[in-house]
Amino acid sequence: MNLAQYIDHTILKPDTSLSAIEKVCQEARNHGFFSVCVNPYYVSTVKALLEGSSVKVTSVVGFPLGAQKTATKVYETQEALIDGADEIDMVINVAALKNKAYEVVLNDIKAVRKAINHPKVLKVIIETCLLSDDEKIKACQLSVEAGADYVKTSTGFSSGGATLEDIKLMRQTVGPDIGVKASGGIKSQAQVMELIEAGATRIGASSSVEIVTNQKVESKGY
Repeated sequence: MNLAQYIDHTILKPDTSLSAIEKVCQEARNHGFFSVCVNPYYVSTVKALLEGSSVKVTSVVGFPLGAQKTATKVYETQEALIDGADEIDMVINVAALKNKAYEVVLNDIKAVRKAINHPKVLKVIIETCLLSDDEKIKACQLSVEAGADYVKTSTGFSSGGATLEDIKLMRQTVGPDIGVKASGGIKSQAQVMELIEAGATRIGASSSVEIVTNQKVESKGY
């Protein structure tokens, strides 16, 4: 198994420096990670730094709360694509989901999907730590209906991250043909292997180098 190809090497802290971005991109080149995941501000920079490599560029949208209006998410998506993003990780409208305003959630995702031409990829972050199991199932169902390529557990900025139970539930809900991305609090190679065994097909992590080299991680965060 090429573990590095499961990983979106992620750096999303608000105080991220250019030197940190340069370091992450070099690590992605060295280890062959699938993509580098950044905030929209750095998408064009990362695209330039990764030129000539096979590493893709992932941009978050509606991050980290998902509470922006749909038109804002669409514009943010369009700008990220212009800047060179290959994949978009959008946050659902969590409040609308919990209010059972399912058409709002569905149309929010659909609008972003419409802005992204295949083969560029849409991952939908459902923020599992804020949802009941029934809400997780509904969020996954709406994401699939809207045309998402992946459902994703977490932003890494809320009260919890990826769990085995959530990955199993999400995989069971979306079936075999939709991707499942585990993110938030993933720190070890053993944890990654368990998540993949449970049904994850992509991993979002900032400790990616430590994971693929099987080193102990001391830091906290995404």
